[in-house]
Amino acid sequence: MLPPEPPQQQLQPPPPAPQNHVVTTIENLPAEGSGGGSLSASSRAGVRQRIRKVLNREMLISVALGQVLSLLICGIGLTSKYLSEDFHANTPVFQSFLNYILLFLVYTTTLAVRQGEENLLAILRRRWWKYMILGLIDLEANYLVVKAYQYTTLTSVQLLDCFVIPVVILLSWFFLLIRYKAVHFIGIVVCILGMGCMVGADVLVGRHQGAGENKLVGDLLVLGGATLYGISNVWEEYIIRTLSRVEFLGMIGLFGAFFSGIQLAIMEHKELLKVPWDWQIGLLYVGFTACMFGLYSFMPVVIKKTSATSVNLSLLTADLYSLFCGLFLFHYKFSGLYLLSFFTILIGLVIYSSTSTYIAQDPRVYKQFRNPSGPVVDLPATAQVEPSVTYTSLGQETEEEPHVRVA
Repeated sequence: MLPPEPPQQQLQPPPPAPQNHVVTTIENLPAEGSGGGSLSASSRAGVRQRIRKVLNREMLISVALGQVLSLLICGIGLTSKYLSEDFHANTPVFQSFLNYILLFLVYTTTLAVRQGEENLLAILRRRWWKYMILGLIDLEANYLVVKAYQYTTLTSVQLLDCFVIPVVILLSWFFLLIRYKAVHFIGIVVCILGMGCMVGADVLVGRHQGAGENKLVGDLLVLGGATLYGISNVWEEYIIRTLSRVEFLGMIGLFGAFFSGIQLAIMEHKELLKVPWDWQIGLLYVGFTACMFGLYSFMPVVIKKTSATSVNLSLLTADLYSLFCGLFLFHYKFSGLYLLSFFTILIGLVIYSSTSTYIAQDPRVYKQFRNPSGPVVDLPATAQVEPSVTYTSLGQETEEEPHVRVA
């Protein structure tokens, strides 16, 4: 006879956030004379100064990491330009295929040798169809934007590619529950103004505008690519915060290599046969693949430290880095508006990174989620700190999260 089932317990509301995981900001430090303990004026000043130093350092690190990604995109753009214009090698799918193959060799094989629930087969059994969709989205986002250059102007691509920013903001708001403050929107507007300044400089100096044979088709391709980029970036942020960076890159490498191989065989095999192979072209393909692999490998690190929105704002400077290189390599005309645009975008990034975003209240998991990371501060035992905001997330809590240690 089976033992009787125990009585079903009623669901209890989730416990509040533990007191050793509260978010301390400069504004909610206890003032002298407040109830529940107090800090002396000198102690409070010291704590405030330490918080400001850590926040300023983290803000600068976040901006610098974003510029590393922009430099990698600059390298991708320069190698692609040499391949297409100097050697007439129009092979965007083949170039993506090389990157996905390298991701497969490094990260997918890493998953294959792992044990337990992080093993490749275990992941495929649980989430194979989700990563299949993500691999298709990532591949077609790259293809659509590169293809758009054949139909529309360079100015249109630069302007419409900014559409990825509102896409990422909306998706982050509804699916990641990220909430922004007024200062974030001010920083975003300043960044877009800097981008507009760069486009205006292109028009004034008469920079090469592209083919422009069918502008409407090209503009639609850019908007489609930007939308897919936004979906891919937000999905990437969710995966690396709730699962792991290696799992994301391993699955992208697996399905990206599979689908790009099929697309290459169908659409680009004739173009590949026309490539005049020599050591220079081989070196350009190697350089492109190295920059692309570095971008894919490093972007999850930056997204986890900042956010998908912050990363896309940082990437606005990539065109300016390409332009500055083009002044020496391709003899582009220079305009002071380019420098103004560059510093305007950087100012917008600093404004955006100066304040933390937060996650809307979710009853499942309590967790801090700061952008950039906050400080770890030791407070005297007499201080009673009450959290002014509860930062929550859907991910599991990690040791990397900032917290305040109290007795």
